[in-house]
Amino acid sequence: MVSETTGLEANATPLEAASPFELRVDLGKGVPETDVRSALATGDVGFLHSFTTGSAVDGPGIRLVAWTTACMFRCRYCHNPDTWTLSNGIPVTIARATEELRKYERGLKAMKGGFTLSGGEPLMQHRFAAKLFRAAKNLGIHTAIETNGIYGSKLSDAELDDIDLVILDIKAFSLDQHRHVTGMDNAAVFDFCRRLAALRRPMWFRYVLVPGLTDVVEEMEQIAAFAASLGVVERAEILPFHQMGRYKWDKLGIEYTLSTTEPPSKSEVSRAVEIFRAAGLKAD
Repeated sequence: MVSETTGLEANATPLEAASPFELRVDLGKGVPETDVRSALATGDVGFLHSFTTGSAVDGPGIRLVAWTTACMFRCRYCHNPDTWTLSNGIPVTIARATEELRKYERGLKAMKGGFTLSGGEPLMQHRFAAKLFRAAKNLGIHTAIETNGIYGSKLSDAELDDIDLVILDIKAFSLDQHRHVTGMDNAAVFDFCRRLAALRRPMWFRYVLVPGLTDVVEEMEQIAAFAASLGVVERAEILPFHQMGRYKWDKLGIEYTLSTTEPPSKSEVSRAVEIFRAAGLKAD
């Protein structure tokens, strides 16, 4: 298991970041492979890009957000490619992460907010995620996870009970489009959605609108119809593409295919919102 001294005290990088757009790399690079495997298996230690405070866009109310590292998708519009790699994260024990939650407990409750675990893809560290959500619930804090859903089967029904809201980052409906956007298949994503529906677990859907890539009417119509059919999707959010994370691709030496893509216009965003509303969903 990763020790406090090896994994944490040797790393002077603060847990809190001013913004998730801060570039962070190699913060867990010195952790031995055996300790990494133990951490993933037990969940006693997680690898985090950072915590950010005061978020009003990652679930209801004002929220504390923890950003994990490691992701299996390679979304072409990703604004945090430094979170793709596990070793870019700070090794953090459950005890230390819980203390971070406790520090903001009263404020989060007062502002009708809570704690959101995002990434990266947090369910690539599913044991750590489960333990952290249990700790948050023990503190009486509202919990949310922002996930692409592909590893939803890694959580038991009891563990899902510790998550008050699942924010699903839906990338595409058709297999071909999903592969085009992320490089991976999406059958497991829909399986997870259906499981959440059967369990009556609340969900939000998020969809990034990228001109020339995801602004496909048929895709959005199919996603909206699917979301409406689940009966548990409380809200659909259309997120306009932006270039705020482009510098990370450049710094990391990763080819960025959207360098000349402009953010969608207000009318394009409105059209997308109306597609989801037409399916009977609350959308913005």
